[in-house]
Amino acid sequence: MSDMTTTDLAELLRLLHVETDQELRDKYKRSLSFQDGLYNRWDRAQRLGFGEGTQIYNSVQVLGDVAVGKNTFVGAFSILDGGYASVKIGDFVSISAGVHVYSHDTVLWSLSGGRAAKRIGPVTIADRCYIGSQAVIACGVSIGPESVVASNSFVNNDVAPGTVVGGSPARLIGRVEACDGEVRVVFLP
Repeated sequence: MSDMTTTDLAELLRLLHVETDQELRDKYKRSLSFQDGLYNRWDRAQRLGFGEGTQIYNSVQVLGDVAVGKNTFVGAFSILDGGYASVKIGDFVSISAGVHVYSHDTVLWSLSGGRAAKRIGPVTIADRCYIGSQAVIACGVSIGPESVVASNSFVNNDVAPGTVVGGSPARLIGRVEACDGEVRVVFLP
């Protein structure tokens, strides 16, 4: 192995990617980036101490104090930044690809030339929530149970239980209704 060149190693990695990509396409009809195709999402969640049945793509950045419940999904290229305050995510939460969750922001620090402190606050996403792709959850926000955050939304205020929010900044656009075991999303007119 010590005689292996960088070129040799690169070729071995390329061949490994081709092989794992073909296996994924044959078995699941999907093709993933090298890192997401190579590593098991459930194993990573277990190594991070997340709840049973939770899965998290390898391309997700997990920083600081992040806790995730059971049977939760965290999509590729997301950021869970609990570097300044905790990020707590409940059970049966679906976090789509590219979602960013931050426990701090430096807007006022930047605008004030460093005179103002960065804002810091914990983030909570309760059980049974859906967070659409490319949504950004700001520091200090709590998202109530059975809520939906639409794709491409910027959430800078708390989200009440059973509501649907969307936009930038996010505002109320609907509600979640449950009746006789059925759940549906109803949008405001």
